[in-house]
This record gives sequence, structure tokens and C-alpha cells, in this order.
Amino acid sequence: MKITLLTVGKIKEKFFQDAISEYSKRLSRYCKLNIIEVPDEKTPDKASETVEEQIKEKEGQRILSKLSDDAYTIVLAIDGKSLDSVELAEKIQTLGVNGTSHIQFIIGGSLGLHDSVLKRADFKLSFSRMTFPHQLMRVILLEQIYRSYRIISGEPYHK
Repeated sequence: MKITLLTVGKIKEKFFQDAISEYSKRLSRYCKLNIIEVPDEKTPDKASETVEEQIKEKEGQRILSKLSDDAYTIVLAIDGKSLDSVELAEKIQTLGVNGTSHIQFIIGGSLGLHDSVLKRADFKLSFSRMTFPHQLMRVILLEQIYRSYRIISGEPYHK
């Protein structure tokens, strides 16, 4: 299985980079992981809704230009479906059994995802109704994908 994380913005903090590197290494025995970063737009302080929408649209265009047409697309969205770890593992496993060889996960920038990206998704996944920094969300997502593969393989994981 090929897993692609398509994300807005770069990871600047070393502790996030270290965690991403660790989970990427752990995942290498289960899947082919690819992380694609598209540039984020600077959001001015007290930006109007119109400006924020324009920023999301620009970031959305960058995301859409990197999507693979043959991949199953999962966007991270607050209003998506909440799954526990076993359910996410079952989703990944079912996709693979049904012939999906590529899953792409999309993490938006600080303002979220543009409607054009949300409409392109095959599945909307929510980790919580809370808002998380997109850098931290990348680490959380990689950990959950790793946990999913441990579950699929019948290997122990912490509950």
C-alpha cells in the first residue's frame, strides 16, 4: 500500500520533525510513505472572511494540483466521521482488500481546507471537534496510521 500525506506548510520545529521521522521509519515496514508539502499562505492579523477564503482557495489549488486521481482521498476535517483506532485500521484494511493501492490523507493549513478540496474527498475523517496545529496533526495522523498497521498485522499496540 502507498500512503501519501499531502499537507499545507512546512514543519519548522525539530521535535515535530523528529517525531515525523520516527513514525516514517516505523511505517516503512508496512507501506510506502510519501509526504508532500505545499506552501502555506501568510494570514494577516485580523484578516477578513474574504481574505481568509482567498487564502484557503490558493492553498486548495496547490493541494488539488498534487492529488493522484487513482488514490482514495481522505481529508482531515472537524466535521468528518470520528473513528477509533480499530475502525481506522479496518478502513485501511478494507480499502486494500477491495483493490485500493494508494490512500492519500490531506491536512489543511491553519484556516482549514477549501470547499473544492473537501468536495474532492472520498472520506472526511475527524480526530476531534477540537482544533489542532497542523504540524501536530501530522504527527498524530502518522501515529494512528502506524497503529492501524500494527492492528492489521495482529501485533501488540498500546490501548
